[in-house]
Amino acid sequence: MFAVENGLQGDPRLKAISDAIRVIPHFPKTGIMFQDITTLLLDPVAFKHVVDIFVDRYKHMNISLVAGVEARGFIFGPPIALAIGAKFVPLRKPGKLPGRVISEEYELEYGSDRLEMSVEAVKSDERALIIDDLVATGGTLSASINLLERAGAEVVECACVVGLPKFKGQCKLKGKPLYVLVEPREYDELTLYN
Repeated sequence: MFAVENGLQGDPRLKAISDAIRVIPHFPKTGIMFQDITTLLLDPVAFKHVVDIFVDRYKHMNISLVAGVEARGFIFGPPIALAIGAKFVPLRKPGKLPGRVISEEYELEYGSDRLEMSVEAVKSDERALIIDDLVATGGTLSASINLLERAGAEVVECACVVGLPKFKGQCKLKGKPLYVLVEPREYDELTLYN
């Protein structure tokens, strides 16, 4: 579900977030309209809006674990986790974590990849939120759900800053709700210079 479908219709923070995201055409390959959140991070007001909206949504859901998908989930996940009193668990690319890990392979919109998680990071029956910057196919979030559930966590919801319009409404990934702040922006000449 998009934030505008859940009580934030007309909220000026959503426009500020959307306007702060730069669109890079044909990156990393032809046909992809890359939603570059770097410019969002350079705007402290818009960045704070992202964190505040997610914190407002999750602060009363008894979430004990926020899992961030490498790499951009690492940017949004920790401040949300701190604000709601939860721990942060990084879901990493292969070979980046020491110790015992479990892994899950998934398909991207332009290839495939794998995520790993430390087996010691999650305790059975913890309530988890998964955060990433963008959902395009749902493959990365589905792999994240699999990892956390294999470790015994209960995934409460997945959250993304940007989501394709196909995820509007009561969309579920592997039976879990998805909450998205804004739709992808279209390319225009101005986005390259904002």
